[in-house]
Amino acid sequence: MKRLDINIEGMSCAGCAAKVENKLKEKNGVKNAVVNIATHQAMVEYDEEAIDVSELIQTIENLGYSAYAHLDENMEDLWFKEQDKEKDRLKKQFIFALTCSMPFLAIMLGHIFDFPLPDFLSRAEWQIILATLVQFVAGFSFYRGAFYTLRSGGANMDVLVVLGTTTAYLYSLIAVFFMPGEPLYFEVSVMLITLILLGKYLEASAKARASEAVKKLMELTPKTANIIRNGMVEEVPYEQVRKGDILLIRPGERVPVDGEIIEGYSSLDESVFTGESLPVDKKVGDKVIGGSINKFGIIKVRALDVGKDSMLSRIIRMVGEAQASKAPIQRLADVGAGYFVPVVLGLALITFIMWYFLLDKGDLVHALMNMTAVLVIACPCAMGLATPVSVMVGSGRAANLGFLIRGGEYLEKAHKIDTVVLDKTGTITEGTPHLTDIFLDKFKNQPRYLNIFKQAEALSDHPVGLAVAKGINLPPDIESDISFQEFAVIPGHGIKARVDGEDIVIGNYRFMKKEGISAGSLEELIEGYEKEGKTAVIMAVENEVAAVAAVADKIKENAAEVVKRLKKMGIDVWMISGDNLATCLSVAEKAGIDKVMAEVLPEEKAYKIKSLIAEGRTVAMVGDGINDAPALVAADIGIAMGNGTDIAAETAGIILVGGDLAKLPLVIELSRATVKNIKQNLFWAFIYNIIGIPLAMAGFLNPIIAGGAMSLSSVSVVLNALRLKKVRLK
Repeated sequence: MKRLDINIEGMSCAGCAAKVENKLKEKNGVKNAVVNIATHQAMVEYDEEAIDVSELIQTIENLGYSAYAHLDENMEDLWFKEQDKEKDRLKKQFIFALTCSMPFLAIMLGHIFDFPLPDFLSRAEWQIILATLVQFVAGFSFYRGAFYTLRSGGANMDVLVVLGTTTAYLYSLIAVFFMPGEPLYFEVSVMLITLILLGKYLEASAKARASEAVKKLMELTPKTANIIRNGMVEEVPYEQVRKGDILLIRPGERVPVDGEIIEGYSSLDESVFTGESLPVDKKVGDKVIGGSINKFGIIKVRALDVGKDSMLSRIIRMVGEAQASKAPIQRLADVGAGYFVPVVLGLALITFIMWYFLLDKGDLVHALMNMTAVLVIACPCAMGLATPVSVMVGSGRAANLGFLIRGGEYLEKAHKIDTVVLDKTGTITEGTPHLTDIFLDKFKNQPRYLNIFKQAEALSDHPVGLAVAKGINLPPDIESDISFQEFAVIPGHGIKARVDGEDIVIGNYRFMKKEGISAGSLEELIEGYEKEGKTAVIMAVENEVAAVAAVADKIKENAAEVVKRLKKMGIDVWMISGDNLATCLSVAEKAGIDKVMAEVLPEEKAYKIKSLIAEGRTVAMVGDGINDAPALVAADIGIAMGNGTDIAAETAGIILVGGDLAKLPLVIELSRATVKNIKQNLFWAFIYNIIGIPLAMAGFLNPIIAGGAMSLSSVSVVLNALRLKKVRLK
């Protein structure tokens, strides 16, 4: 399945989004489609052998909307350009409508405050000209949207606006030619369109503020980079940087791409990625992130990840995808929006019949004005925007705080978390274990066996094994490459190998017992290491213990504080590890965790997570290694440490950038704040319509006041969502 992002112009409400989404899903070859009214984007998963991009675009355009696909890596940049273009269009429409409506505003104020007006303002021909310009020039987009919507068998907000304003306009036009002396109501249609355009412009401006997080991230990439070629520094456009290029970064400059320092020393400001205000010291061999600021030293950097592969590009893409996705709670609004406009049309017709035939018999004007008020007070936009705008702001705030949320579903679901399972190595601990002790039994040729121990562990690709290999220092005449006749890594256990006809077994004591190897008198030594929180690694040669190494991994400074905060939030905290029980209990005690799952093999971690979910819990799994990936998928929400492996990050719904565990409570707090904000928006959007429509039907609302209230309802929803940018997280 391929994934495609499509920009859509011309959608006016949640009904439009639902119509496009359903039409796309009907197409053969489309697996899924999500249309977001806040971002005006569609995310489509499709089989490129069954349907091509042009057919998807044509499907949307047949509904009356303009659409184009993001076929390059600058999709977010194009989106912002379209966003600015939409704002500019609405601004021009509003200014034009306002200019034409000023005489009508003067007429209204003159009637209200009873002051004389110039004769030309009351002349019908002037009113017809100005009203026609507003109705069919400034309001053309409403007619276009209504036409295509009705043609496709649907109805949206454009239909309501067109019916309401056209009713007032046509009645006044007929009155001029066939009912001389009757009052004219051109000001109703003119002021309605003007106020609605104002509301849409304010809404577009507020939505632009909601997506500022991505825009700020995009501005972090410098336009140029200084490349060292043939000993000379050459300034080139950022896009021309290639992997392997050597870059010169001066003090105050931004790092153009991800890379590794090969010369120099400095401190870099990575606050935009980690949320930490203090600069991070960097030396030769350290990795640097594109977009971070070099504070004082001159450094030379070898480019590693460039273009769409850089961390900044991946973050921008991930935040953009999250903002364009749908949260499950939005289904409520989508269902409501699907029935909303037809129901309102029915209520408007009932209002006309009720007033004209029953309450105010024969008064056509009164019946028409009340019907118009019903049409324009109804606002499906507020319901449609209630969820996506909050998701936009929430996911943007998350990026600023140093964690990435892949989609609205994860942002919503995180507020339900009641159980957090923390992997030990790399999550609770630093993930960089080091050799603390080594005991050698009295074997002949000890240095040879120590070299075998070192070389085998160097091939293990496991943090504990690598720590043993790094910690064993041998003289150059002893250390040499070992030729293994057999070599196999047993995940979660250790290594089995064969050298010069001898069987070598390396691993934890549980593995030794499984292989029938006894530690004998060394068992007390092994237990002592484990009680100290160290991991014992044993090497046996021909079923006899040759060496015992002890490896320790330092607990993260903030681990205990994070666990304490999670418990205070009412969350159950567990630790899971493949390490032995004694070591796990020692680490858990230091971190303040009282629930431990120890000696869990990689393939068993997912089953442990599922067993907790089966108890009715909402479980978040936090890990950073390849062996955590199945558990991250099995959990309700997988949370990966940003310094972990790519596989762990790919299987997680949330990523803590930089592996900062302190961000974990913020994830849950932000989710709770976002869901609360969404519920507020939905409540007020529904209450607004539940109260407003009956008031209009009862004749208590002037159509102009109703139109103004409708415009402001959408704006108020967006402004409430923007409060998430400032909400205080404990």
